[in-house]
Amino acid sequence: MRGKLHCLLLLLPLVGLFGCAGGRQSASRWSGLLGPELHAMGYRNWVVIGDAAFPSHSRRGVRTLLVDGEIPEILRGVLASVESAQNVTPRIYLPRELRHVENNRAPGMDEYRSQLEKALAGHPTREMEYQSLSLLLEDSANTFSVLVLKTKTTLPYSSVFIELDSAYWDADSEKEMRDRMKPVEEKKPG
Repeated sequence: MRGKLHCLLLLLPLVGLFGCAGGRQSASRWSGLLGPELHAMGYRNWVVIGDAAFPSHSRRGVRTLLVDGEIPEILRGVLASVESAQNVTPRIYLPRELRHVENNRAPGMDEYRSQLEKALAGHPTREMEYQSLSLLLEDSANTFSVLVLKTKTTLPYSSVFIELDSAYWDADSEKEMRDRMKPVEEKKPG
C-alpha cells in the first residue's frame, strides 16, 4: 500500500502538468518535472521521444504524453534530466533506417539528422531496425515502465528510444563481481 501511495504522490504533479486530456505541453513546462519522474523510474525503464505518428499503446505500464516541441529539443531536455537524476544513465537507440531516409523523399531529414546529432551532445548511440526496437519496447513494457513523449516531428524513423541504465553500477562492475562469486559458489555443497 505504501508503494502505491508513493507512486501516486509522484504522479500527481505530472497529472496536473500534463492534464488528463493529454493536451500538448511546452518543453519548458514539463522538463522540470521529468527529473523526479526519471528518478522514480530507475534502470530498465524506457523513455521514447516519438514522432507525431508514434502509436499510443493501450498496454498497462506505457504512458503517452503529448509535448509541444520537436524531437531534438525534447531530447536535449530529457538528456539534461537524465544527467541530473544521478541514478540512471541513458542507453540511446536510433532506428537503423534513420540514416537511409533520403531528404528528397522526406524533406527536412538532412536538417533533422544534423539537429539530432547536436542534441545528442556526444552521447553514444546504438542502432537497431525500427521493428526490432518496437518489439523490444513492447516486451519491456510487460515488466517495466515506458514513458512516451510524443512530439510534433513529422519525419519517418525519427523516434529516439532511451533505455535507462544504472548510473552507479555498470556491466563491467557486474561481470567482475560475478566472476569473483564463481569460486565461492563452486565450493558450496550441492
